[in-house]
Amino acid sequence: MMEARHLRVLRAVARTGSFSAAARELGCTQPAVSQQMKALEASAGTPLLVRGPREMRMTEAGEALVRHAAGIIAGLTAAEEEIAAIAGLRAGRVRLASFPSGSSTLVPSAVADMRARHPGTKVSLVEAEPPRSVELLRAGDCDITLAFRYVDLPVPAEESWADLVVLPLLTDRLVGVVPEGHRLAGQEGPAGIEELAGEQWIAGCPRCRRHLVEICERAGFTPRIDFATDDYPAVVGLVAAGLGVAVLPDLALESVRQKGVAMVEMRPAVEREVVALTLPDLAHVPAVDMMLGLLTRAGLAHGGRPVPVS
Repeated sequence: MMEARHLRVLRAVARTGSFSAAARELGCTQPAVSQQMKALEASAGTPLLVRGPREMRMTEAGEALVRHAAGIIAGLTAAEEEIAAIAGLRAGRVRLASFPSGSSTLVPSAVADMRARHPGTKVSLVEAEPPRSVELLRAGDCDITLAFRYVDLPVPAEESWADLVVLPLLTDRLVGVVPEGHRLAGQEGPAGIEELAGEQWIAGCPRCRRHLVEICERAGFTPRIDFATDDYPAVVGLVAAGLGVAVLPDLALESVRQKGVAMVEMRPAVEREVVALTLPDLAHVPAVDMMLGLLTRAGLAHGGRPVPVS
């Protein structure tokens, strides 16, 4: 197998006309040049040089290899420089996928930190709810996925994260959202979810709807869901208009104008675990590793746990 170092020696010999001159140019010994040329001829399977008493010249095969060596070495040098830039975070990319409330709360500060620290690294974002966002990661369409799961529900086998690197970011509490004039608005202390049994409900994403039905049925009733939307501002708007009640994550409420509604602490407490997911091999890519640390820092600002970021 031909090696790049042997091709560099071949070019030096062709350029200088002798092993000794090539050795001086390369900063090594003449026997080292001779040994590497023998290794290259062995790999090529044919003589590359004709050694005469006064001069050395290339064979036809040697001339062909010299012509190609320039492009090979130039390409290899460019690859080495690009890899070094990626490893040093002077270049590279991180593709994120996130559910909407993560996109509006955790992602902006993490991306801003990345841009400030390593402006040569490009970051892109697509929005997707789990499990679709996890499918994007496994398909190679993103490098990091922000996802969530409810801590009080069993995880279906098809939604397992066992093959992924899982980085916990924070625990996100669900809060009841009722119209301003609702009988529970302003109540001190938590309200039992069964106190909302007779209400009309506004539900969120499919996973959130399943979870809402589950916790209500545990409390002894099935919620009447009149509206369903993945748009959190729309949920709040519908509640403010008196069209129903809802439960929303704290993260979602951070970026939504809450005019016309009141927040109610719910009993039992309902929480979801928010995490960053990546593939084991991707976790060692410098830009991905850095972004995971910055997402953890963003999670810390919302009540998560700290991870040092260099």
